[in-house]
Amino acid sequence: MATQVFFVQSNPGEHVGLAAKCIRDGFVIVTPHENGYIYLCDAFSQDSVRAMHVLRGDALGVAAQVLIADYSQIEGLAREITEDARALMKAFWPGALSLTLRPQRGLNWDLGDAGELDQISIRMPAHAFLQALIKETGPLAVASAAMAGHQPILEISQLDLQGHEVALVVDSGVINPVARSSQVEIELTKTRLVREGAISQSEIQKVIPALVIS
Repeated sequence: MATQVFFVQSNPGEHVGLAAKCIRDGFVIVTPHENGYIYLCDAFSQDSVRAMHVLRGDALGVAAQVLIADYSQIEGLAREITEDARALMKAFWPGALSLTLRPQRGLNWDLGDAGELDQISIRMPAHAFLQALIKETGPLAVASAAMAGHQPILEISQLDLQGHEVALVVDSGVINPVARSSQVEIELTKTRLVREGAISQSEIQKVIPALVIS
């Protein structure tokens, strides 16, 4: 049975220590995000990431996104970080921008694709609880708490763990979702907008005039 606590907006750090311990102990937790509840676990714990994919009913080969809270973390996770990538990070992080980058070779992790995709989606979220948590734990693997292919979970009563156990549920009431993050793919020779979301195409083009549109 998961421990359940209520997120207090005025004190976002209240339950960070408990959440960080659960993560370090190899568990999956549920926390709020700006457009729905999410699963979180240690990005470098293959068992934890696998458990998260099982909770969602993901198909084999699906890779989790990675959340970071510090610019220095990007150097250890991604290779071939272009000037375009750095400009986008400076302009929009923390915030609703997901960057698809090439992972560093030799990382001891498996986000769900056994490393075969040679891509990682990385984001620095603005949510105060997540920022504080990631600073304690390091990079976290993340996925929607909804079953694969389903709409986001906007309140805890919608959460169906189907007999699986998570260690902690951080409840913040009903979430009023906002637009999804914008997704930009970084390659050595081009920067491509994969999905327009909360950050508009025109905003991104102000930073990257040569942006390629999918």
